Amino acid sequence: MDKRSDGREDDHDLVNRKFYPAEEEAGFADSDPSDTPQTRHPTYKLAFRDTEFLLREELRPVRFQLELLKPEMVLEEARVGSTLVMYGSARIPAPDQIDEVFAKADTPEKKKIAEKLAEKSRYYVEANKLARMATEKSIIEDGHRQFVVCSGGGPSIMEAANRGASEAGGESIGLNIVLPHEQAPNSYVTPYLSLNFHYFALRKMHFLIRARAVAVFPGGFGTCDELFELLTLIQTGKMKPIPVLLFGKKFWDNIINFEGLVEEGTISADDLDLFKICETADEAWGEICEFYKLADDPIRGCD
Repeated sequence: MDKRSDGREDDHDLVNRKFYPAEEEAGFADSDPSDTPQTRHPTYKLAFRDTEFLLREELRPVRFQLELLKPEMVLEEARVGSTLVMYGSARIPAPDQIDEVFAKADTPEKKKIAEKLAEKSRYYVEANKLARMATEKSIIEDGHRQFVVCSGGGPSIMEAANRGASEAGGESIGLNIVLPHEQAPNSYVTPYLSLNFHYFALRKMHFLIRARAVAVFPGGFGTCDELFELLTLIQTGKMKPIPVLLFGKKFWDNIINFEGLVEEGTISADDLDLFKICETADEAWGEICEFYKLADDPIRGCD
């Protein structure tokens, strides 16, 4: 028997562990009535409960491991098999926020910027729609959910992604990061899938470990950083090809001269095939379906 009649484990059972789990050992430490200079000193704390110790510079490798392991365990326990990652600006307004953007534009220069941002609010709508489409399909393979929406957890395009999944009745992931200026998770991220990172590198890894498609909306330094890292991984063969969908031809043509890189000889013409330009969620989902041949199997939910 695993347990005795009083509910405690049988010490003579061959299967039960003989060492107490860490949580129970911590309880023993808490219940210790000793109050001496030795027990009060920080050195006496159990190492895994000693925050000051864990934050020491020498413990950085351990913190790396924890930040790699915790999200992996959370997503595996949530049966997340793959993700649809959605990158994009934290500044593009939702359509109902455009008036607020213009209200803050108190100079001609700021008004021009407000006009540009307002023009891009349609990508909030498309991000929302793409997230809803992927979530509504509810594709499950090998007992794991596929194309679970994953964003950076912040506002604007990220909010649109998590909001679309929520409006479709599904769950979504938010990979937030601690910044000097506060960035709280948007309210549409599924709470138990809302993760917070200290290290950009580990956050980037988790964006791509399960990614089976990436939609990249207009954005700034962060968006471009994530896009170029993704393209480099695929270009160099470190990562197998996946659909990389850039929303907004006008925007991307304006800020990045991809053809110029070819003309300069620093990338090959074939590298331009690493991504597709899209304008709508329907186009993007069509590219995903074509890449994974989802339309051949109606059970998998692709129109």
